[in-house]
Amino acid sequence: MKKRLIVAAVSLVLVTSACSQKDVESTAAKDVQEISPTVLTQEKLNRIGQQLAVNYRVVTNVADENCDEDSADGRCFVAEIELTFPVDITSKDWAIYYSQMRPVQSIEGDEFTISRVKGDLHKIEPAIGFKGLLKGETKTIRFRGDNWQLAETDAMPNYYIVANDSEPVLIDSTQVKIDSDTGIELRPYAADFTDAKKQYKRTETDKVEWATSSVLYRNNLSTQISPKLAENRIIPTPTLVEVKSNAKQASLKNGVKLAYNKVNPESVAAALKRLARLGVVESDDGISVSLLPLSLEGVAGSYHLDISSQKITVSANDAAGFSYGLASLTSLVDVETLAVNSMSVQDSPRYNFRGMHIDVARNFHSKQLILDLLDQMAAYKLNKLHLHMADDEGWRLEIEGLEELTDVGSKRCHDLSEDSCLLPQLGSGPFSDVKVNGYYSKADYIEILQYADKRQIQVIPSMDMPGHSRAAIKSMEARYRKLLKQGLTAEAEQYLLSDSNDKTIYSSVQYYDDNTLNVCMESTFTFIDKVIDEIAALHKAAGVPLSLYHIGADETAGAWLESPMCKAFIANNDRGVKDSSELGAYFIERTSQMLADKGIEAAGWSDGMSHTRPENMPKKVQSNIWDIVAHAGHKRAHQQANLGWQAVLSQPEVLYFDFPYEADPKEHGYYWGIRHNNSKHVHSFMTGNLPANAEQWVDIEGLPFEADDTVKRDDQGNLLSGPLAKSAKFSGIQGQLWSETVRSDETAEYLMFPRVLMLAERAWHKPSWEVPYQYQGAIYNQQSGMFTEKMREQQLLEWQAIANTLGHKELIKLDKAGISYRVPTVGAVIEEGKLYANLIYPGLLIEYRVNGGDWQIYKAGTLVTGNVDVRAIAADGLRKGRTLRVQ
Repeated sequence: MKKRLIVAAVSLVLVTSACSQKDVESTAAKDVQEISPTVLTQEKLNRIGQQLAVNYRVVTNVADENCDEDSADGRCFVAEIELTFPVDITSKDWAIYYSQMRPVQSIEGDEFTISRVKGDLHKIEPAIGFKGLLKGETKTIRFRGDNWQLAETDAMPNYYIVANDSEPVLIDSTQVKIDSDTGIELRPYAADFTDAKKQYKRTETDKVEWATSSVLYRNNLSTQISPKLAENRIIPTPTLVEVKSNAKQASLKNGVKLAYNKVNPESVAAALKRLARLGVVESDDGISVSLLPLSLEGVAGSYHLDISSQKITVSANDAAGFSYGLASLTSLVDVETLAVNSMSVQDSPRYNFRGMHIDVARNFHSKQLILDLLDQMAAYKLNKLHLHMADDEGWRLEIEGLEELTDVGSKRCHDLSEDSCLLPQLGSGPFSDVKVNGYYSKADYIEILQYADKRQIQVIPSMDMPGHSRAAIKSMEARYRKLLKQGLTAEAEQYLLSDSNDKTIYSSVQYYDDNTLNVCMESTFTFIDKVIDEIAALHKAAGVPLSLYHIGADETAGAWLESPMCKAFIANNDRGVKDSSELGAYFIERTSQMLADKGIEAAGWSDGMSHTRPENMPKKVQSNIWDIVAHAGHKRAHQQANLGWQAVLSQPEVLYFDFPYEADPKEHGYYWGIRHNNSKHVHSFMTGNLPANAEQWVDIEGLPFEADDTVKRDDQGNLLSGPLAKSAKFSGIQGQLWSETVRSDETAEYLMFPRVLMLAERAWHKPSWEVPYQYQGAIYNQQSGMFTEKMREQQLLEWQAIANTLGHKELIKLDKAGISYRVPTVGAVIEEGKLYANLIYPGLLIEYRVNGGDWQIYKAGTLVTGNVDVRAIAADGLRKGRTLRVQ
């Protein structure tokens, strides 16, 4: 879901480097065809796995006349993969399997073929022109694929080789490595991008600048170093802060002494643990902290915080308010002095829904990562965790009575029958015992629910359907085959999700042709009913009732057209379905009503939800708006909010945290929505006026765009789109981390933090610089002038304060919590032989080195000659940021 994949032209080189070129030429003169084909033994395969060198290189993203004009609008890219074999190979009975994210258009030469197995899993095999491989020989397989390839993360890891009936062997050189200084994943098999024009431009009109040190330096110039700005700053920004002039500071060195006053200590225990992590513990000798009821009714989570040198008071009317008051106190604490200034804070959230979504389906992530995320969400007043636990590539939750969902669906391995596991995808490799595989047991999930509840966070489970359901479909097919062999036909068919006679040809966005539930089969709804009841039972066991369930409902790829069961259903049903085009809406409507009957609100993604008929939907539903603002995404947001639905903003170009922080091919993540999404960009989001963002943002190619928010009607006068109604409103916002490229917990934290803090800022605080919404309608672009110079100045001043708070005060708290946030890349230039450098978060230390020498602490204006590299240091002085060469 939410991932628009694209394809490219690639070239693949096979190299055997153990011999000299002269030896190769001499040996190659022999008639290789006269050599008797030799079977590749397991021993030889193991040697190949250990010693085969792989190098993947993007040649160009510039489309030419050789691109397939019938594919991807005539766009393609070219790349090369070099393979260096340590043994002679004369047999044709072998294949190398790997994940190719972008389907192949064409291949040069007749020695090899590349074919798609399923999804992104491809295999390279010897073709008719293959005459053998000799030790030291170099082969090149050049191929083209759709669109472009703009990041090293597109080159997925964990190639493996299979021959005859042998065990698959992982090719070691294609495994990711971890940089010891930065903790960042490295892909030694992926060649560096070196040509910005050929390799890093999508089209001739692409204006996105590669984020070199000089580009970053220019971008960071407006953010000045000012530790004073951080002193009284709280993230997220409160409604009102009044610092008491000339008053003594409150010292927390001796700890805090809590007066709970009928407040349940358990409700604030997590908040106190975060204080303790900074060195502020509960103590009879500590400063008095009183928890008192708030005299005025307010929005859930509202609080007052009053700090003096003698006592601290937190006033609230609910557990969230008390926790948030203590969170603000924690945000104010200087970790060096453990002191805060005397002040008064009055605070309420802008939105009731302040969410973070994490995908553990594509690649599994540990329970500990979820617990750590929950703790940080609570620290910054986020209150909804959207836990995406099922998709095409994996099912991640134990379901009582449907063991196959986790026995088969939680693993990917080289089992082409998919009886024991799903096919490898996303560079997962041939084996099931790796970290990207796994699931949460019932006990794990109950622990997550209870941990979240203690932090005033609601967990929203999501098992995507009817599309993005391949893991469930294949698991139930494996169950069907197993029970059928036992003669249990009725039991085998009870939860079946696919029609074996369905000959429909379709392709999902991720290139699956078998990932959509058959919505015409009653067994599909029996399965859904079973899954929801079992998840609800886990919530009940945790003491946290299930009240909101996300069905996905997005990116259904045109299935069912040739399904005999669907043809029969359409011909004879009492649900008003008369055409196959209505089946998607029917599924969402029926599933939503099923949930409503159980007292559970349904949620889905905006594209799928847009197909439903509002009169057939429950009155209360939620829609996550993931339409891109630069592509008129405000229109669907307004349409669905105007229906009275709970519209949650989830815009990819600002709220997808699996997109790169900066426009650099070495930055991690997909990039189909935007090429760079750093914390400053997230901070800039005007959530209350989506189209007004056209005045300050550019599109994926760095070009200005226009957002027309006026009334649009068709020829018959029917409303197509229009402004937000005065009675309508957005329920909140949600950040997203999709995990196609995210194979470790550390990478997940790197991508989420510190952007999650800016998500919290935008979810909690309404900024003074936001353009007021124009209910009469308006057209916005970079010349429309509604985002005034004064507003821009206010935005910049607020960002300066927040950036300094992150660099001087807040990132160290993430360090103390063990969060592997992204240490930023350094902006730097050399002028008249002197080095000047800066950072997006002032306050972190910068290091430089000359000609590969020792790293030294940067001082402005240092004289340098030679090749100069720069990097930043984490707030605690341990981890380092990625190194950049100063241009």
